[in-house]
Formats: sequence, structure tokens, C-alpha cells
Amino acid sequence: MPLYEFRCDTCGPFETWRSMAQASEPMLCPSCDTLAKRIYSVAGLIFTPSALSRRIEQSAEPKVKHRHSHTHSHHHNHHHGRPWMIGH
Repeated sequence: MPLYEFRCDTCGPFETWRSMAQASEPMLCPSCDTLAKRIYSVAGLIFTPSALSRRIEQSAEPKVKHRHSHTHSHHHNHHHGRPWMIGH
């Protein structure tokens, strides 16, 4: 059964599951029992790039990169005679 959206003039929008045969029939608001009209809206479609779709279909997991932690001293040893390397 599809999910349909209705709007009550008093309570606002609500959704309900109904058969396709009942789709165009008005429905009573579940809060106040007044007649609500169906709202016609655009389906929520998302366009996915084909490469991403293939990865999802193949259940590909992202690669996890680990950063190796090291103790970093702020004392730099610049003993090489390369002037373009000063400060690196």
C-alpha cells in the first residue's frame, strides 16, 4: 500500500497508508475528524552518479586511513646546505 499525504484545514498535513483504489477519496483527519483533501506532491527522487551506485550495490566499504602518531619536537635540525629548504 502506498503512503498518501492529506491536509486538514484545521490541523495541517498528515500521512496515511491507503490502497490505490482509495487514493482519490477524501479522508477524515485522525485528530479532529473533519474531511481532509489529498495533497499531490512530487516524489522524492535522488539521482546518484553511476560510480557511487556501483559501489553501493557492491557493498563497498570506504578505506580507513590511520595517521601514525609520533612525538614531534619543535627543534628542527637544519644541517643541510640547501637554502630553498630553510624552515622546512
